[in-house]
Amino acid sequence: MRVEFTKYQGLGNDFILIDNRHQAQPCLTPEQAVRMCDRNFGIGGDGVIFALPPEGDTDYTMRIYNSDGSEPEMCGNGIRCLARFLAHLEGKPPQTEITYRIHTLAGTITPSLQTDGLVKVDMGPPFLVPQEIPTTLGQGTDPVVNQPLEVGGQSWSVTCVSMGNPHCITFVGDLEAIDFQTLGPQFEHHPAFPQRINTEFIQVMRPDYLKMLVWERGAGPTLACGTGACAVLVAGVLTGKSQSQATIELPGGPLQIRWDGKGQSVLMTGPAEKVFTGIYEAA
Repeated sequence: MRVEFTKYQGLGNDFILIDNRHQAQPCLTPEQAVRMCDRNFGIGGDGVIFALPPEGDTDYTMRIYNSDGSEPEMCGNGIRCLARFLAHLEGKPPQTEITYRIHTLAGTITPSLQTDGLVKVDMGPPFLVPQEIPTTLGQGTDPVVNQPLEVGGQSWSVTCVSMGNPHCITFVGDLEAIDFQTLGPQFEHHPAFPQRINTEFIQVMRPDYLKMLVWERGAGPTLACGTGACAVLVAGVLTGKSQSQATIELPGGPLQIRWDGKGQSVLMTGPAEKVFTGIYEAA
């Protein structure tokens, strides 16, 4: 099978975008997506994103396979890349202002292309009830804030947030002192998280500037995670460690995140850039 694709990246979080508007299901299997994402024997990427026909009152549908073949509910950096890809497919001139309503497994997400080249995304309100994340930490409907969690032989204070996909945030004094490669998988597969977890380690530089390392469920260490940055800002507000608007500095660069409190949407603003196009011979 010959598959046309376009490679995009958002702060180094890179994706293979496929025009899948001709049918309602992805044109590739998860196994084929894994081979495409291989950085030595394939194209290379953190995931494959499919632009599918709309559902309900939306403009398009987004599906994504991670580099390990798993399917997350949504991807923040990925949906910015998808918005840019859709504008390209529609033949929109650069710097056109346009807003899309995208159906995802996490609900309807609304990215808006801006004239400055950035993409602003209304990510919707965060989910804070433990069973909605899901996690076995906490009780009832109270948010999981500063809860102790044993990982790697030590106790961590964690806050859990879902942006349609699950996140565990822990604030640390020094990111460079974290044994990231060891702790990341241990958090991801911890029994407290029945659907596994994305994990963010955060160092607060100022209330309006936080540095972040992310271990993504199904992808491992990545240069950026949009939903993770949103979850971090929410966790920062809930714990009193950050302002309602802050710069979240990821290894691939900064995202601007805003959350005005319970019931309000999280707003994410950041870049999405085209890298190259090609044709892949899918086995």
